[in-house]
Amino acid sequence: MSEYFFTQGAFKEFKKLTPPIQRRILEKMDYYSLQENCLRFADKLIDFRIGSYRFRIGNYRVVFDLEDEKIKILTIGHRREIYR
Repeated sequence: MSEYFFTQGAFKEFKKLTPPIQRRILEKMDYYSLQENCLRFADKLIDFRIGSYRFRIGNYRVVFDLEDEKIKILTIGHRREIYR
């Protein structure tokens, strides 16, 4: 069980998304944070410049790091644009 929080940049990206997408991302993040081991739903990124892990939520990706058992959301974006 862990908490999650947005970095300032990730929150700006989140606010640009449409309300249904925002709701879906928040519902999934709530679900992942309630799990015993949230990393079983995550993929480890090969290129660590944008973050260590990512969640796949539909066509969107939530890139994050773990800090003291908390999920630090670094960036959110559409799968076409997130890795550029």
